[in-house]
Amino acid sequence: MALLVSLPGGNQAMAWILLLLMSAACLQAGNSAGSNRVNAFGVNQPAKLSGVQGGSIEIPFSFYFPWELAEDPQMRILWRWEQFHGKFIYNSTPPFIYKHFKSRLILNWTQPQTFGVLRILNLKKKDQTKYFCHVSLNTRYGMEVWLSIEETHLTITPSEHIPGQALVTLASLYHRCH
Repeated sequence: MALLVSLPGGNQAMAWILLLLMSAACLQAGNSAGSNRVNAFGVNQPAKLSGVQGGSIEIPFSFYFPWELAEDPQMRILWRWEQFHGKFIYNSTPPFIYKHFKSRLILNWTQPQTFGVLRILNLKKKDQTKYFCHVSLNTRYGMEVWLSIEETHLTITPSEHIPGQALVTLASLYHRCH
């Protein structure tokens, strides 16, 4: 499934509405009573997403586990990129953002939620790669850590937006109608 979140110069309100609807659909997948979970724990994230250079994208994720949480679960969400054991690009606790993504990553997640969204702003061509969600938490039996085996492959397409293009298009539509 491809999810285009925003286009430079596009309708931001419509992009947000679509994003919320699509994120909810993505997060529901695999969590139903009839899901085919091989393990008793794991991470769900979309296999493929695409965005426009200069725009933004959101990678929805959810995770599940069978363990009873400790009184202070100290849940952490981390993200890696490029390969399964690639560099960490984000750590929720302690806060860390890899230099390539400075001021461009936002994690929309709050402990103890088991779902959230990683937002990448001002997409660059180099952002086109694979992303892996990593979860860490304390249970009554000790620390548990696991990483998504299935990555999200992000494709970035060049922006074809020409400044002022939307205004010209609207003006020409107005003149055609009147």
